[in-house]
Amino acid sequence: MPPVSVVDGDRRLPPGFDHPHASEEARRIAEDGMILRVQVGSGVHGTSITGQDDRDEMGICLEPARFVTGLARVPRGVEEVDREVGFEQYQRHTVWDQPGGLANRSGAGDLDVVVYSARKWCRLALAGNPTVLLALFVPDEEVVHRDEVGAELVAEAPRFVSRLAADRFLGYLRSQQAAMTGEVGAHTNRPELVATHGYDTKFAMHALRLGVQGVELLTTGRITLPVPEPDLGFLRSVRRGEVPLADVREAVGRAEARLEALRDSSDLPDQPDRAWVDDWLHRSHLAYWAR
Repeated sequence: MPPVSVVDGDRRLPPGFDHPHASEEARRIAEDGMILRVQVGSGVHGTSITGQDDRDEMGICLEPARFVTGLARVPRGVEEVDREVGFEQYQRHTVWDQPGGLANRSGAGDLDVVVYSARKWCRLALAGNPTVLLALFVPDEEVVHRDEVGAELVAEAPRFVSRLAADRFLGYLRSQQAAMTGEVGAHTNRPELVATHGYDTKFAMHALRLGVQGVELLTTGRITLPVPEPDLGFLRSVRRGEVPLADVREAVGRAEARLEALRDSSDLPDQPDRAWVDDWLHRSHLAYWAR
């Protein structure tokens, strides 16, 4: 694997908002301690459709000492200053600035960004969370910011990968599968797709993408971004509604069965390297506080 480079990019985030994880103090923590910021949405997967997609970004930050060794908390949004929450992330959707606020649905040109504390991100990644693991495999051209600490994290991506990811990918795949047809307990916020194609094509595409990426991770220990051909072409055709629902169900079923088989047969370790991650968190925070 080639050396991981530093990308001295933009750490600025949209201003605070009246949301539990969008206070101005939380924004300052995320900006000041940011070690990594990358694109993680359809653009980086290669599955975006021109003019339809927002931009999804994920970041990781180190926290000030008082939030790790003490009891410090941040305000719950920008208005409820007397109510506080522990800092775990800064979450901001620019579509909230439009009339309708938090109820708005992101669309073309909008930015959805979440910056996790390094401790929370590591907990999720060690458990095999498909969304957070992506940050370790984003190509350089989709990296917004990456300092030396973030570069070390990315270079040690295999430390986070284990068979635990199988159940997480399966869970995400099944939830997307249920949502694509509006099964009991699921819902779609894209009824126009159901009306046109008979199913939510974006949920369907994501279910299949999770299958493709989960299988690759469990067989190689990595995720290739964007999704390689011929899988990418098929995913995009599903997204456009060009594949009958019966064929989509069959493809999702095959992906699900492959993940279930790899859960027990993968050559990946049973558990991630928690000792290394614990040491990295300790070293990185101490160095950040010293600065």
